[in-house]
Amino acid sequence: MNASRTPYTTLISTAQLAAHIDDPAWVILDVRFDLMDPGAGRQMYAAAHIPNAHYLDLNVDIAGAPSAHGGRHPLPDPDAFCKKLRACGVSNASQIVVYDGGSALYVARTWWMLRHWLGHAAVAVLDGGYAVWERERRSVSSATPDVGEGTFAPKVQEGVQVSTDTVLRGLAQRTHLVLDARAPARFSGETEPLDAAAGHIPGALNRPFSKNVTAEGTFVPSAQLRAEFELLLGGRAPPEVVHSCGSGVSALANLLAMEHAGLHGSQLYVGSWSAWSADPSRPVATGG
Repeated sequence: MNASRTPYTTLISTAQLAAHIDDPAWVILDVRFDLMDPGAGRQMYAAAHIPNAHYLDLNVDIAGAPSAHGGRHPLPDPDAFCKKLRACGVSNASQIVVYDGGSALYVARTWWMLRHWLGHAAVAVLDGGYAVWERERRSVSSATPDVGEGTFAPKVQEGVQVSTDTVLRGLAQRTHLVLDARAPARFSGETEPLDAAAGHIPGALNRPFSKNVTAEGTFVPSAQLRAEFELLLGGRAPPEVVHSCGSGVSALANLLAMEHAGLHGSQLYVGSWSAWSADPSRPVATGG
């Protein structure tokens, strides 16, 4: 990427991506996935994807092996993940664009891992994802791109995620605010299809990730997002915010929305509810 060009670091439009679709300095990553049908994303990629895009699988590439301590989607081994990125042609000078089906459920996880965990600034989420790209009748492909090995070297960042112990201490000390991105029925404990117990971390507030996008699938304007998040924060600074969800995936749609709104510095609880609820001794709250 030309050093004089300002990198895209949060959202990028379909028109902006289309203008660079054949730029060798740009790397496109398709992360479409379905928690209830783990093979669906790869099948969709094989059928049609944005030209020159490479596929990353949430369960295989973007998360490590599930564990009670780390939850259903812990971070992967950084060396293994970086090896996969290099196989996709990623170097430190690359502009990376990540997309999912359009819900913003899965895509923010890869964006956060690259930008906040591994220290690669030039990574952006395709606003509206594949759904908008397809709706606009832009070109698609079924070919897997053939690229040379990249030279990406990470700069792993500390302090961007918190542990279960940190969240536990925060309950008593009130040092942070937990924002839970799950749907209201899961947050309240009305239903729980995936994890050991129903409910939420005591003191957490519910901010469903789906509220960040419009009916058309693109992100809500940044000024509106800022007003909504500031109301939730109630005067707290963004670094006091810890994002949670079921397993550290949809939580990052809220973190991305805050970044898009100019509210920087919040953190991720990677294990989220899947790690918290695995130990029956931890407190559980229900209701809204």
